[in-house]
Amino acid sequence: MKIQELSIDLETYSDVDISKCGVYKYAESDNFEILLFGVSVDGGDVTVYDLACGDTIPEEILDALTDDTITKWAFNASFERICISNWLKNHYPDKFKGYGIPEDPASKYLDPASWKCTMIWSAYMGLPLSLESVGAVLKLQDQKMKEGKDLIRYFCSPCKATKVNGGRTRNLPEHAPDKWETFKAYNKRDVDVEMAIKQKLSRFPVPDFVWDEYHLDQEINDRGIMLDMAVVENAIAFDEKSKASLMLAMQNITNLDNPNSVAQMKQWLSENGIEAESLGKKDVAAMIKNTNDDVADALKLRLQLAKSSVKKYQAMQNAVCNDGRAHGMFQFYGANRSGRWAGRLIQLQNLPQNHLPDLADARELVRTGDYDMLQLLYDDIPDTLSQLIRTAFIAKPGYKFIVSDYSAIEARVLSHLAGETWRSEVFAKGEDIYCASASQMFGVPVEKHGVNSHLRQKGKIAELALGYGGSVGALKSMEALEMGLTEEELQPLVDSWRNANPNITSFWWAVDAAVKEAVTMRTTTEVGNIRFIYKSAMLFIELLSGRRLAYVKPKLGENQFGGTSVTYEGVGSTKKWERIESYGPKFVENIVQAVSRDLLCFAMRNLSHCFICGHVHDELIIECREDASVESISSVMGRTPDWMPNILIRGDGYDTKFYKKD
Repeated sequence: MKIQELSIDLETYSDVDISKCGVYKYAESDNFEILLFGVSVDGGDVTVYDLACGDTIPEEILDALTDDTITKWAFNASFERICISNWLKNHYPDKFKGYGIPEDPASKYLDPASWKCTMIWSAYMGLPLSLESVGAVLKLQDQKMKEGKDLIRYFCSPCKATKVNGGRTRNLPEHAPDKWETFKAYNKRDVDVEMAIKQKLSRFPVPDFVWDEYHLDQEINDRGIMLDMAVVENAIAFDEKSKASLMLAMQNITNLDNPNSVAQMKQWLSENGIEAESLGKKDVAAMIKNTNDDVADALKLRLQLAKSSVKKYQAMQNAVCNDGRAHGMFQFYGANRSGRWAGRLIQLQNLPQNHLPDLADARELVRTGDYDMLQLLYDDIPDTLSQLIRTAFIAKPGYKFIVSDYSAIEARVLSHLAGETWRSEVFAKGEDIYCASASQMFGVPVEKHGVNSHLRQKGKIAELALGYGGSVGALKSMEALEMGLTEEELQPLVDSWRNANPNITSFWWAVDAAVKEAVTMRTTTEVGNIRFIYKSAMLFIELLSGRRLAYVKPKLGENQFGGTSVTYEGVGSTKKWERIESYGPKFVENIVQAVSRDLLCFAMRNLSHCFICGHVHDELIIECREDASVESISSVMGRTPDWMPNILIRGDGYDTKFYKKD
């Protein structure tokens, strides 16, 4: 009888640090090995193949690994798939089958289309992203063995040579036979736990279209993005030179041994008449305004030192693979409140913006290693290097990037869902939402570079801070005071924005009421086309796309203000599983971000024939031939799905040889 599915867990060895470099670089090391191969066929008993001690994997299982009609399951399946891809190429090259076309870097790996992941299933259900935590939350009969971390540390990475261990740099099974037997039991248990999770969640299957999105995500990670290593290496060297120069200048001014020391610097400032509680960036910037001469110069130098961008360049150095590309930078469903991606390794979602007018010239100086000229032309080397981080990502020879993004996607989605028609009319006319918002709030015309232009900034701050129930605190966290607003202006600004957007504020509280009714009555409620479903101690918010957001064990409780709020279990700000409080505007934020994510996924599927190599929130990065048209890509971005045909969205794009913010 033909195999239908495999459940797999691997234990592996590599001399590459996976936490810094990612699985792609980890698995391509010459020293990479699969030690243990735990597998269940069609839900049967788990067999552990001890490859480190000479076991071989049966032919039918080897064939199943590359048979696209057989489903392969694993927890964090991308690890297993990439490891097996490299292992097959090295040990069974005749068995390996890539996918796509040869010029696509993704073709070097097994096709993700026949792989499914219980970690993604867990994330879809609002559960943690670790096998141990999921097992604990679900109260599985068999839990992940706690000995695992120590065993992985012992067998799966190099060890330090000592007299006691005979100077060896690796621990093998024969060095600790008892530990090895426990390791095999641990490997078997992991497969058992994975299958138990699958069984436990079987009542709530992941929709097929979400699996399709996951497979596309895997393809993008497989493709990766090329790095200009000349820029990376020189930027790291330049940063070191710059730091040394800045430190020397600070020492000359302050006469301190280590002016980077907070304690020493505070003492020096105190001796110069300034009592500093903190030396954070904001605090230092504020002190500079109120000082002059040597103190101001020293503080300016400290700000430059704090701007160091070397960690991002080092992350690139760590992540780059043999093909010159960084792979595995996107975690599908990394944010399970919305289903958005999280960044990994280089963190593409968290790169500094660039505002240098001569960006290409500055980049060329770094690429060619001309530090002296860079220092001559640019006062602030750390800031310049920071602005050049994006430009280290390049298109391969003969290709270019087309970068296309949605204009104000969250504002458009919120306006559409809430029925705030004046905002939708602004988008339809292609007008500036910040000017329009300021105009609506203050009852006067506002133009970006014309009449009442000073009000645009207030409109912008209000838009960014107040859309999800934010108040004075949200404005402050958006640095409203630093931008010139006074304390007295903040509450009137909140009131003006809410008065100008009555349908949005009504939407917050309609969602709040619908959630509370669904949880209290254990029923299904609706707001517009969004459904709130209570089922089996879960709250589901069903979006227009058909995708659901999941909240574990919701219940009503009392908030800090004495009112009623909804709480649920999830991974909180402490990174631990805990009870989290929420309310209408926060649920609206989840919904809006989730719908925005679904619109991006719709565009990604429509552009899946292109070489998508990256994405950031509302932006796609496509590696394409020189003759590809920006207009054609952006027009596809502007298409609307059947489930939201009337949403006003627009794709704006540009082409470039290196990544940047246009």
